[in-house]
Amino acid sequence: MLRKLSLIIFIFFWALPTFAGQVSGIDALFDNENRQQIQVLLENRNSSPTSLVSVSRFLSHAQIAKLYEQRDYQSVWFDGWRLRPEAGTLLEYLRNAGALGLCGDDYLLAELEGLLRIQTDFALHSLPLAPTNRAVLDLFLSQAFLTYATHMVEGQVDPALAHVDWRARRRKADLIKLLEYATKSHRMGQVLEGLSPPHEGYRLLVKTLRQYQELSALGGWLEIPSGPSIRPGGHDERLPLLRTFLLKTGDLVDSVTTTTDYDHETEEAVRLFQFRHGLVADGAVGPKTLEALNVSVEERIRQIELNLERWRWMPKSLGKRHLSVNVADFSLKVVEDDEIVMQMPVIVGTLYRKTPVFSARMTYLEFAPYWTVPPTILREDKLPKIKRNPAYLEEKHFRILSRREKGVFVDTEGIDWDTVKAATFPGLLRMEPGPWNPLGRVKFMFPNKFNVYLHDTNQTYLFGNNVRSFSSGCIRVERPQELAYYLLENELGAARLQELFEATAPEQVPIKPLPVHIQYWTAWVSPEGLTHFRRDVYFRDLDLDVALTEPAYRVMDQLEVSIGSRLAKNSFL
Repeated sequence: MLRKLSLIIFIFFWALPTFAGQVSGIDALFDNENRQQIQVLLENRNSSPTSLVSVSRFLSHAQIAKLYEQRDYQSVWFDGWRLRPEAGTLLEYLRNAGALGLCGDDYLLAELEGLLRIQTDFALHSLPLAPTNRAVLDLFLSQAFLTYATHMVEGQVDPALAHVDWRARRRKADLIKLLEYATKSHRMGQVLEGLSPPHEGYRLLVKTLRQYQELSALGGWLEIPSGPSIRPGGHDERLPLLRTFLLKTGDLVDSVTTTTDYDHETEEAVRLFQFRHGLVADGAVGPKTLEALNVSVEERIRQIELNLERWRWMPKSLGKRHLSVNVADFSLKVVEDDEIVMQMPVIVGTLYRKTPVFSARMTYLEFAPYWTVPPTILREDKLPKIKRNPAYLEEKHFRILSRREKGVFVDTEGIDWDTVKAATFPGLLRMEPGPWNPLGRVKFMFPNKFNVYLHDTNQTYLFGNNVRSFSSGCIRVERPQELAYYLLENELGAARLQELFEATAPEQVPIKPLPVHIQYWTAWVSPEGLTHFRRDVYFRDLDLDVALTEPAYRVMDQLEVSIGSRLAKNSFL
């Protein structure tokens, strides 16, 4: 009845265009109708039947009720009965969500497509949608914008829920103000574009995702059969298939060779593939290289999508000058003005003592450092050795520092080690500075809750390994002297720095604060344009993949829903 009445009123006024003020009067009528319907739907959605979508999905964003309450329930997307063009702009971005590693279903894309087709058909005949349909469409568009914006600014998953040792400084934005600005100033495209992480690494990875999606659409690549290692200068029936793969991934630029001979051109392409995947670049296609070759394009796409999600967890600015560690790549880079000025291999934590992910600020270096044994290492490693051989303390240059009296050492004579437990250890176990110290000659300190830092090492031979996960969580750097000189040479000079590296007693030296980002990237694009992939050494890709499909981990499901979040079985339209 209400729909018929609205239509009669509309046709009546449309047929009398000569009456001044009729158009504004009609708009006011529809605006008021929109407002009433939106308010009804928001306030009664738990008890209203729906055939279109469940209530829990219909209005799941915490801020949607606040948005409309601030507007006194006025429509966001309609002027009278006409839909604003900003709705079409939003829809174009939602249709492109897959190109960013996102899912259109999260933004009610199918439902919006259906409603907008109806709206378009009605508009072609200068007819308005029914009031309820206009209200539903308005709410759906707002829900889509707020959810999409949240995912772009903060990510789909709260990293602290997906990983126990991952801390992120995510970006924040006033989404309601953004939406109001986008619709009132007609800058929806500009606002949506500005939601993306502002980092070049993100942009390059988005471009790579599209390339791999195109490869997938064309059928991807065939699996290379197992067999003996293919070595340079040899022969193998699988080489034509290998060349086809390398052409698709861009490692082999051009080749017309169909021979089963392992030629130099193919060898160089294999070496490039190995380099991009963190393998020993020897040109031999052995078991590890073959395993990497046979990862499907769909798996690589998912790997890229997971790392795009991690980019959305990053702060807006990494720092004009900053230090970055990629745990999955066992590498360190120092960046100035977006240029890598220094890079070197590092050693990170084992699978059981993972290096955490976080950002902090390096504020000082400590030369000739003591090594205070962490509680876990004390319990699991050092105490059992001391129990077996009390002379271990002296042999390994350990002393026990009193917890009660500063600077006082505990006399170990007479201690019955058989009765000592980690919880009742008589003090802090500390190793003296020297060539035996696992921290080497210097440590680079950026105070954090994990007690993780960069440091020198007395086990430099471990850098010869391709996979370098040997530490107890801290990060060992291959060239600590080079890093220290970079940080301090201008302030102290080379001669003073050399004295510090030869010191036998600890000394702290402050530096200009330097942002440090300990991250975990298994897919990225280098400044040269090469796409790199790494093995998921800590199974963090697996954890994130699970989190993205489990509602308990997703950001939207952790937000406080302001109206009726429990009664989610009802639906309406």
